[in-house]
Amino acid sequence: MIRKRHRSTAALYLTGDVAATLIAFLLAWYLRFELQVVAVTKGVPALSSYLLSFLPVVLAAWPIVFYFHGLYQSRRDRSRIDEALTILLAVVVGTVLLSALQAWFRPTVGGDELRFSRGFMAVFLPLNVALVVAARVLIRGVLERRRLRGLNLQRILIVGAGKLGQEINHKILAHRALGFEVVGFLDDDPAKRGTDFLGTPVLGTLDDIERVITERRVDQVYIALPLEAYGKMVELLQTVGRHCVDIKLAPDVLQYATLQATLEDLDGTPVINLSETPLQGWWSLVKRGMDIVLSAGAILAFTVVPVFPIIAFLIWWEDRGPIFYRQERMGLDGKSFMIWKFRSMRVNAESTSGPVWATRDDPRRTRIGSFLRRWSLDELPQLWNVLKGDMSLVGPRPERPTFVHEFKHKIPDYMLRHRVKAGLTGWAQVHGWRGNTSIAKRIQYDLYYIQNWSLMLDLKIIWMTLRSGLWHNAY
Repeated sequence: MIRKRHRSTAALYLTGDVAATLIAFLLAWYLRFELQVVAVTKGVPALSSYLLSFLPVVLAAWPIVFYFHGLYQSRRDRSRIDEALTILLAVVVGTVLLSALQAWFRPTVGGDELRFSRGFMAVFLPLNVALVVAARVLIRGVLERRRLRGLNLQRILIVGAGKLGQEINHKILAHRALGFEVVGFLDDDPAKRGTDFLGTPVLGTLDDIERVITERRVDQVYIALPLEAYGKMVELLQTVGRHCVDIKLAPDVLQYATLQATLEDLDGTPVINLSETPLQGWWSLVKRGMDIVLSAGAILAFTVVPVFPIIAFLIWWEDRGPIFYRQERMGLDGKSFMIWKFRSMRVNAESTSGPVWATRDDPRRTRIGSFLRRWSLDELPQLWNVLKGDMSLVGPRPERPTFVHEFKHKIPDYMLRHRVKAGLTGWAQVHGWRGNTSIAKRIQYDLYYIQNWSLMLDLKIIWMTLRSGLWHNAY
């Protein structure tokens, strides 16, 4: 329901963005070449050439750029100023992409090469931002006024005021701007009668459902009863079925969902998947593409600069030992792989102690190793693991199988971190949970990353790593 409303609202904004961009394009051409607010020095191109060559590219590319900047997502924490700045950034990115495309592909009209006027772009960019912002303000205002007048509201009744019902109420109230109104709860628990949750009252018992549906003009009924109330649930479904309302069943099994719950179809039989991750299909391909491009670019840059050759020489110069160190780690789906690192400890450092955590001022470290570990430079060879596909740039840090075997019996949901590729950096690491720190806290942050994955979250983590995350708790 909420997703459908999001889609319809996003479609309105998309329509407004396209219309505003079209108007900005035409107005920019008029101001540039008719009124000539910027002096024309190379002749006036025909409007038709711009309409046929550049406008289709702009109208196709702008919604894609806007989408990847999150402008079609429902964000309760986004202010109008934040949205305007995001629109400005998206238009600038779109303009840069358009300029790059023009450098590779230059259309011809009548045998003459057609180029976008820089003066035209200078006029188009601020016009586009202003008109898109204005269109969004107008659309938002119209929708808010309609909902304040009680138009197109969906009135919702929640059956069951337990933990699941309260969670549904909380999430619906969080999207009130989309036109939802929770009229109340029904629950048979005597202790809940006359109470309310987040301002939503308990209107009676389950036997009152037909009366409440009629009196409160209910559009949708959410049934959020515990599994042990199965018999009552079947009876309710039959009762509610006599009314023209939408029926939504929120199964109590969702409390056992470890990642995300999705509904799948098994040849016509609905099946609930309790451990779905958002990193599936097309998005996994996008993430892999980003890994390849950035890791290959970083390896080339660190070789040319030359960071890699200098580090390699210093490691060899100190004790004439091996430059690299390989260690078994556990990655995607619990499969092991060999991770690469610059050697930061003495040769055979674990020959007597066995696998142990590194500690502050660890005596096993070499002098250059202490510096490398403090700045996480010993991890840079893992860019090769990323390029090979063993790891990703962003994800839960891979652990040694010895420690995995220990933790999976002590930490609930520990193995869920292996539902995605291990990462060179991660959400836990940029918040300081790395090395010899709380495993439970690290798992909490890793699961948050898996449940809330997005390309923007990956880019945010990369930026946080470069900005301040390289030295957190690195021994």
